[in-house]
Amino acid sequence: LDSLLDMMLPVTIEFGRTSLSMQEVLDLGPGSVIQLDRLVGEAVDIYVSDRRMAEGEVVVIGERFGVRITRVLPRPHESAPSRGDR
Repeated sequence: LDSLLDMMLPVTIEFGRTSLSMQEVLDLGPGSVIQLDRLVGEAVDIYVSDRRMAEGEVVVIGERFGVRITRVLPRPHESAPSRGDR
């Protein structure tokens, strides 16, 4: 069990999403701004191994950004056994 607890998992913080045309992507350069689908101050999503696990808020720690977890999402319910499994 200890070896499982030491496993490293990828954690991704998603600030927002958008879609761009190929031409818009090719036109990107230093100083370009990409508008996202989130409002300032809105919760960010926290993913662990591609599964949304929590929500948080962006914080500043010294000269770096961090995320404070504000809500841990409930685990998905396991499916009920089928009639044949009873």
